Amino acid sequence: MDNLSIVILNWNGKHFLKEYLPKLIQYSSGVPIYVADNASNDGSVEFIKEYFTDVKCILLDKNYGFAQGYNEALKEINSRYYLLINSDIEVSPSWIDPLLKIMENNEIACCQPKILSISNKKRFEHAGASGGFLDRNFFPFCRGRILHITEEDNGQYDSKKEIFWASGACLMIQSELFHKVGGFDAHFFAHMEEIDLCWRLKLLGYKIYVEPTSVVYHVGGGTLKYMSPFKTYLNFRNSLFMITKNYSGNLFLKIFYRMILDGMASMLFLFQGNFSHFNSVLKAHFSFYKHLPYLLNQRKEIQKNIQQFNPTGLYKSSILWAFYFRKINSYMKLNKKYFQ
Repeated sequence: MDNLSIVILNWNGKHFLKEYLPKLIQYSSGVPIYVADNASNDGSVEFIKEYFTDVKCILLDKNYGFAQGYNEALKEINSRYYLLINSDIEVSPSWIDPLLKIMENNEIACCQPKILSISNKKRFEHAGASGGFLDRNFFPFCRGRILHITEEDNGQYDSKKEIFWASGACLMIQSELFHKVGGFDAHFFAHMEEIDLCWRLKLLGYKIYVEPTSVVYHVGGGTLKYMSPFKTYLNFRNSLFMITKNYSGNLFLKIFYRMILDGMASMLFLFQGNFSHFNSVLKAHFSFYKHLPYLLNQRKEIQKNIQQFNPTGLYKSSILWAFYFRKINSYMKLNKKYFQ
């Protein structure tokens, strides 16, 4: 068994592999690297086999999406830790050791590095920044990113910290725990599946950390653009998925309230003339209803196996209220008394 394996899930990302794989190999000496290919048709596999002979390829028979793609690939890798990393990430020197160091504590299930934007390396990237949190209505935000606003990195979030969720863009996780909780939920396809995974781990009492002395740079939106209607659909739908599965309180009231907020968001899309995004919210809700029997069954199993929920990283107020009404667009300005 290897101590650590790096795994890239790829779908038609040859241009990213060409750009960022050489540096990943350079700064990950001695660590086996796998590319799990989701049936790409852009020559990705042929490119790897020709130019990066030490990189191992796992060939999947179709595009399983992010969640199931990783689940299928990781069945074939025997390693103590998995380091899952997007193909559109540039790593930096000595990026692995700080992550391995923090994972020596067996109470820590997974961790992430500090994630900065590759287009502006002094600015945090949307997908994870310097650690993820959830507010009382389970809207995600980060140190360095509140909703769509990212901050400049001035070292203000350079301390390692326990968080609620770690970014799937670059995630180190105990392999045993990944498989123990069933891996990513394939029904998510992509987006928020890592938050769902982290929530399930927290329900078992484990800790999630960010280690900002490890730094990577993310293109972001490399496979699915941030303003894609399909991404809007996935984010609205998968948010309802993860709440239904993992929230231990009054589910009806929580989902009803979230649907009201979703309705308000859809009306805003409509008034702005963003008809495709308006339709995405409607489709997300219809898909939620369709999957409800599955989600409720998952909820039953998850709630039955709760051991000692670790709520650290939950924000007991509304991030929407803070952002839109109190004009707070920085984690530093949030009232820390509301954090668990």
